[in-house]
Amino acid sequence: MPKSRFAALLRLIDRGIETLFPGYFALVMATGILSISAHLLEMHGIALALLWVDVVAYVILLILFGVRLVRYFPRVLEDLQSPSLGPGFFTLVAATSVTGAQLHVVAGETTLPTILWGVGIGLWIVVMYSFLTAVIVRKQKPNLRFGISGAWLVMVVATQSVSLLGTLLAPDFTGGREVAIFFTLCMYLTGAMLYLTIITLIFYRFTFLALSTDHLTPAYWINMGAVAITTLAGATLILHEDAWGFLAELRPFLLGFTLFFWAAGTWWIPLLLILGFWRHVLEKYPLRYDPQYWSSVFPLGMYTAATYRLAVASGLDFLTNIPAYSIWVAYAAWVATALGLLHHLIASAIRA
Repeated sequence: MPKSRFAALLRLIDRGIETLFPGYFALVMATGILSISAHLLEMHGIALALLWVDVVAYVILLILFGVRLVRYFPRVLEDLQSPSLGPGFFTLVAATSVTGAQLHVVAGETTLPTILWGVGIGLWIVVMYSFLTAVIVRKQKPNLRFGISGAWLVMVVATQSVSLLGTLLAPDFTGGREVAIFFTLCMYLTGAMLYLTIITLIFYRFTFLALSTDHLTPAYWINMGAVAITTLAGATLILHEDAWGFLAELRPFLLGFTLFFWAAGTWWIPLLLILGFWRHVLEKYPLRYDPQYWSSVFPLGMYTAATYRLAVASGLDFLTNIPAYSIWVAYAAWVATALGLLHHLIASAIRA
């Protein structure tokens, strides 16, 4: 490769790191939950293959994010304080916890997932309170039309991912098991509170404020994904009720609340499909690669895993018919988005 060509490629990589989309860890979230879904449906070869893809993607994105944090810290800080870009940092929290859950469920690991859980809790504290403090105290604030989007619901996903991983790990703890499950229960309820708060604003924005095709981004699929992971976290608590007697006492509440969120997530799917048809078919908005599409792949995989776990936790066996089909929709979305990413990277390298 000529030196000029190599230098141009290095500049392209550096520019990519400087402008790295904060929500890119949704790629890891989407791949991780698809791997877990495949494992639950006994597609073990696919689950293991996606595990390796996910670990590699997670490490690469961590390196890129670390370099960006060191070299372009003011830019990172600016993004964190942005109502539009700031919520993307919650994908780092969720990706860390989903990767831990994937390693535990698919690979049977305990030590590394426990470490990732601790890291996820720390990241959750830093990102949650840094972002909310920044948007609350800022002097110039956007109106609701431009200030909120489906991306805000990633804070729900991050919260429930910490709850999910902790509940999976708690039975293996030799000490502090009850404290750990109490914490995951509180995180589950906190995530539920955040969803009910944020989705109210989003629904108001949908129905009473003008919505252009530019603003109807794939991130709005998190409207469904956030309640899907809430369903999974709740079902996982129910399935681990033997680990703490207090959970058994809460079973009717948890089951009803979890079914409520599953129903809400199911309700969103037709509406989101209709809005996608309006955007791309009726309004002819171009269908091209956008890193936010990973935020639409994740909910499809999460809905599959959540429905399966809910069926097991509730005894509603007929619900298992849904993930048997939805997993293939999620696979198709993952492959299409992965090909879009590959094309984007190759085209960018050629242009350099």
